[in-house]
Amino acid sequence: MSATILLLAAGASSRMRGADKLLEEVGDQPLLRVMAARCAKAGRLRVVLPEGNANRAEALDGLEAEIVTVPAGGDMSASLRAGVAGLTGPVLVVLADMPEVTAHDMHLMLALSAQAPRAILRAADRDGTPGNPVLFPAPLLPDLQRIKGDKGARDLLRRHAGKVHLIPLPEAHALTDLDTPEEWAAWRARR
Repeated sequence: MSATILLLAAGASSRMRGADKLLEEVGDQPLLRVMAARCAKAGRLRVVLPEGNANRAEALDGLEAEIVTVPAGGDMSASLRAGVAGLTGPVLVVLADMPEVTAHDMHLMLALSAQAPRAILRAADRDGTPGNPVLFPAPLLPDLQRIKGDKGARDLLRRHAGKVHLIPLPEAHALTDLDTPEEWAAWRARR
């Protein structure tokens, strides 16, 4: 069974003080487009967007992706449930606000999943600090369908800790998550 890459892009950007972090420019394109293009290079892509967000939908124009929408203001669990609905194979969950995750990182995780099809593969930094993305094997899709609240899959990862294998990614790929204007400014200054 081939994996689906699930790009979660339905968050409200509430800590950006009016700006949309997924439309911030990375190079000469919005972050959402950059991340979706990377995901599409790695495999079959499904993107979760908030209903009625024309700017985010427009950022994906021309990319090969299945779009799923959720009511605006929903929590991460709602995005995960909507994103995995109807899928039968493994799912690589990618957060759209992590600009250092590359197509190569995703290819690595997908290849390792083929070698360990029942394992949960979780990206980490070189020191072993867990981060994102996370690949869930197909048998855990029903569990993802039942999660609630804004913690995403944290409880599921804790409950199945024995199945979690950390996959070190280069530098801070697995940990760089940009939620505020200050984080964006610091990230840009480092680049």
